[in-house]
Amino acid sequence: MNFLEELKWRNLFKDCSDTEGLQARLNAPITLYCGFDPTADSLHIGHLQQLLLLKRFALQGHRPIALLGGATGMIGDPRPTTERSLLSLEMLNHNVKALEQQMKTILDTNAVVFVNNYDWFKDINVLSFLRDFGKHFNVNYMINKDVVASRLDTGISFTEFTYTILQAADWLHLYEHFNCEMQVGGSDQWGNLTSGIELIRKVKGHESKVFGLTQPLITKSDGSKFGKSEGNNIWLDATKTHPYVFYQHFINVSDEDVINFLKRLSFESVETIQSIELEHSKAPHLRLAQKKLAQELTNVVFGEEALVNAQQISEVYFTQAFETLSKNDLAAVFEDAVKINAQSSIQLIDALVQSQIASSNRVARELITSGSISVNGNKVEDIHATLEIKDAYHHAYSVIKKGKKNYLLVDFT
Repeated sequence: MNFLEELKWRNLFKDCSDTEGLQARLNAPITLYCGFDPTADSLHIGHLQQLLLLKRFALQGHRPIALLGGATGMIGDPRPTTERSLLSLEMLNHNVKALEQQMKTILDTNAVVFVNNYDWFKDINVLSFLRDFGKHFNVNYMINKDVVASRLDTGISFTEFTYTILQAADWLHLYEHFNCEMQVGGSDQWGNLTSGIELIRKVKGHESKVFGLTQPLITKSDGSKFGKSEGNNIWLDATKTHPYVFYQHFINVSDEDVINFLKRLSFESVETIQSIELEHSKAPHLRLAQKKLAQELTNVVFGEEALVNAQQISEVYFTQAFETLSKNDLAAVFEDAVKINAQSSIQLIDALVQSQIASSNRVARELITSGSISVNGNKVEDIHATLEIKDAYHHAYSVIKKGKKNYLLVDFT
């Protein structure tokens, strides 16, 4: 199995401008790039596939470029639904620096070159843009791009309409200055990739051979979007998403999805993944595949120390020894739990009703007297019990448990 065949096996191959030509070209090192617009100061797990793909090429001896869109981020890649909000130059510069540092840490290789397209776009005036680039684009061709066509009824600004020209100009610049012959991206970027191919051919001549390759976007088997939990992004930044939350996200991946995710995101060999798949199929309740995926990705993104910590917190959750956790770790464990805020104290009955764990004071009293409620690991049967900040973990949080699985976090901060 050669590298391109392996990409197909890993579900990392969708559309290619010239499959046979690319196969032959990959016999020698090729320079390729993938773009990342700095819409935030952190990537999220939806970016992992493309980010790790650059490392896969690097490990094969190729020369990847990670392009940070300091310029294209000012415009915004059109979404199928609504116009993007514009970010300030100051915010974009902050995001670019943050993303570059984050990507260098995750990729852990000096083989990837980082560039910022603001460096070559900042001095181009509108007349040069129209004459040097705009002249090569047919409006009818641009309108037929999927994302543009989807916005024609609701409206699309001229600013976002020209995004594909900017991305094509990126590739032309990289081709001229880095001999970059290939662009990779998610399947939603196919229109932008083909625009770049056409621009290079028109400017440099048809003998200039370049290749576009897209990867299917990761989606869950139920059709929901990969990359979010409870509607929130899973970030690749420990200050935005606690490593334990990141770890648990992959531990909780469904059996229907986990092998697909392993193929796409793991650096384990084809043979190892096939072995994991076989073992997992024999005893799916052991979640061997999920544990492998969670361990590898937590280590790649946050490091070994964070992985060990996430695993330790996971054990604490089952032993209920919450007093051993730091304040930050405790908050992470109960990130998705029901929460209520309190000042210095709150009646237990009030906490149960406010959180809707109990539908009424009567039901709350019945839960307490029946022994169904514990606070910070201790069963409470006094209907007059009060939770106080002095008894809370770290004088910040108290954990109420109903039955075996229902938790409520009382936040005194």
